[in-house]
Amino acid sequence: MPIATVNPANGETLRTFDALDADGIEQRLAAADAARREYRTTGFGERSRLLNRAADLLDEDREDIARTMTLEMGKPLKASRAEAAKCSKAMRWYAAHAEELLADEHPAPADVEDSGASRAYVRYRPLGTVLAVMPWNFPLWQVVRFAAPALMAGNTGLLKHASNVPQTALYLGDLFRRAGFPAGCFQTLLIGSGAVEDVLRDPRIAAATLTGSEPAGRAVAAVAGDEVKHTVLELGGSDPFLVLPSADVARAARTAVTARVQNNGQSCIAAKRFIVHSEVYEEFAERFTVGMRDLVVGDPMEESTDIGPLASRQGRDDLAELVDDAVHRGARTLCGGGVPEGLGGGLEHGWFYAPTVLTGITPAMRVHREETFGPVATLYRAESLDEALEIANDTPFGLSSNVWTRDAEEQRRCVRDLEAGGVFFNGMTASHPALPFGGVKRSGYGRELAGHGIREFCNATTVWYGPEPH
Repeated sequence: MPIATVNPANGETLRTFDALDADGIEQRLAAADAARREYRTTGFGERSRLLNRAADLLDEDREDIARTMTLEMGKPLKASRAEAAKCSKAMRWYAAHAEELLADEHPAPADVEDSGASRAYVRYRPLGTVLAVMPWNFPLWQVVRFAAPALMAGNTGLLKHASNVPQTALYLGDLFRRAGFPAGCFQTLLIGSGAVEDVLRDPRIAAATLTGSEPAGRAVAAVAGDEVKHTVLELGGSDPFLVLPSADVARAARTAVTARVQNNGQSCIAAKRFIVHSEVYEEFAERFTVGMRDLVVGDPMEESTDIGPLASRQGRDDLAELVDDAVHRGARTLCGGGVPEGLGGGLEHGWFYAPTVLTGITPAMRVHREETFGPVATLYRAESLDEALEIANDTPFGLSSNVWTRDAEEQRRCVRDLEAGGVFFNGMTASHPALPFGGVKRSGYGRELAGHGIREFCNATTVWYGPEPH
């Protein structure tokens, strides 16, 4: 894939960029290594000052960077503004909380004595330079939720961003430079995917984090494993959205629409499979289908637009293949099911797909097991909670889940039995800096955000002092 900004609303190539050559990569690796030697010794107060300054600059730049994100990957402009605001919020959260999250941990006095020490504690120290391989769907947020904790922990970072968001990638490197972080602390690498292995194998890289597809995660994990380097992987998701008899069905249906089409449906944590108890199935299906059908598809720069284009032609074509396969095998289309009609002004050349609801899904259909990365929802009927849980867990992924019920026993069962990294009751899955985020099964391993996320790239060092002489 060329490194280029291509407007997905009309297919127009706006800017292209040359990939870094070997000398350029070496310069950035050397700069990161030099920076980490000094930056690791800075105190939390200085790191906090720098990160807060980056948050202030991002707030000032919000409109410009929002337009850049929308231009590069097609999300509605109002969603891009919200993403930028979320990033500055997360920066300030880590600036305020990192010191307490990484405070020395002291075992119980009896355990210290039993270990034969006069005193002992655990100190969190930075690992070094971390390579971040990041996706295009949340081009600012995915990076910041790694960069903010990593920098506050005293690490340095190298960003290999998706090739279709190069201007956002360059902005991020410049943002931390303008905030006053030492040269080399956070840099962008404009490189193709084929160059990632050599960078990851470089001894100056201590660890890696990747958000992206399952094949990309496997490739990075294999290289990192061979090099015995720590990794955090956040991969695909096919999140279930369970609606049970005690649910507020009207509110569940409204939320379901937002949960499915957030970010034009291109979100790992977007609800994708809607599993509804037979007692409330008809009401939910009608409300949900009407809500999906009424969404406004169009120019993502327009404030009235709900759904913009998918980020790439290949992504749109892959989604269409999943829908076509399901329909061919007997699924029914309640709405959508193809390219929306009536788009003009050049948008007919963009990579749009109509909000779609499919029902009558069977295990023989690809859509039953593969992630739908776009505004396509699959609707299932369940006769009991047991059946709903069985359908929910019948996926190779396990990122998050949504459950609508006011029954305490059903909530207890779902917390116990859903195979996912999160269970959200009576609301939609969302990430927040104070809550750990990550998945199980083929959705990856490790955690981002909260204390769990900042400690992923720290060395938990045991400090032990022998008995005091008498």
